[in-house]
Amino acid sequence: MISEKLNFAMDVAKGAGEILKKHFGKSKEIMFKGEIDLVTNVDLESEKFIIGKIKDRYPDDEILAEESGDLEGRGGLWIIDPLDGTTNYAHDYPKFAVSIGYSEEGELKFGVIYDPLLNELFYAERERGAFLNGESIKVSFIGNLAVSLVATGFTYDVRTTGRNIPEFNKFQITVQGVRRDGSAALDLAYIASGRFDGFWEYGLKPWDVAAGIVLVEEAGGKVTDMGGAQYKVGDYDILASNGKIHSDMVELIREVRRNNNG
Repeated sequence: MISEKLNFAMDVAKGAGEILKKHFGKSKEIMFKGEIDLVTNVDLESEKFIIGKIKDRYPDDEILAEESGDLEGRGGLWIIDPLDGTTNYAHDYPKFAVSIGYSEEGELKFGVIYDPLLNELFYAERERGAFLNGESIKVSFIGNLAVSLVATGFTYDVRTTGRNIPEFNKFQITVQGVRRDGSAALDLAYIASGRFDGFWEYGLKPWDVAAGIVLVEEAGGKVTDMGGAQYKVGDYDILASNGKIHSDMVELIREVRRNNNG
C-alpha cells in the first residue's frame, strides 16, 4: 500500500506530463538562462501546475523547484523538476520527464518520475521497493564494466571547462556503451529498472536527482559521490549504479583524475 502523499505525487506528475505532451512538437517560447542553458514556457506552465496542486493540498509544505519555489512552509519538502530534459524538449527530441521527490527532516522519502510520451511512471518509497507502472523493478545483474551500458551528462559550462570529457573518453573505451540522453531523472530511472548499469554526472541540482535517488536505492542500486562517499542532496557530483560495478566506476574516475592532475 503506497502512502497518500506518494499517490498524490503520482497523480500530479501525470497531470504535469499531460501539459508537456500537449505542447510537444509545437511552437514554444524559449528563453536562455545562459549560453546553452534554456527554459521554455512549457517548463513554467508545468511548474505552476505542480506548485498549485501542492499548495492546495499541503499548504504547510515547502517547495524547491527549478524555476521557482516556496521555502516558507513548515512541513515536508517537495523537490520538483517540471521538465527534466528541457533542451531535448525544445528540439522535439523525445527524452524528457517530470520529476517529483519528497523529503522530511532531510531524508528522501519517495520519488516519482514520469515519461509522458512512453506513459512510463516510475515511483519508489522508502522500504517499499521501486516500481514501473505498478510492476516491481530491480537494477541489473551486470558485474563487468566491459559489458556494461552507462550514461552521463555534461555541465552547461562544458565549452569553457571541458569538464567530464576526460571521464567520458575513458568510459567510452572501457564499457560496452555510453549514452548521453539529456535527462538525469530518466537516467536514474533507467538504472533502477535495469536498462542502464551505471551513471555519473557533475553539477546536477537537487531537483535533477531527488526522485531518482530513491528509485535507484529502492531497486537495489547504490548512489554516492564520485569518490564513493555517501551522496548528500546538493553535492556537486553523483555516481549511481547497480552496485555491482560501482567500485570499478569509482576507480576509473580516480584514475582519470590522477592522470589529468599529474
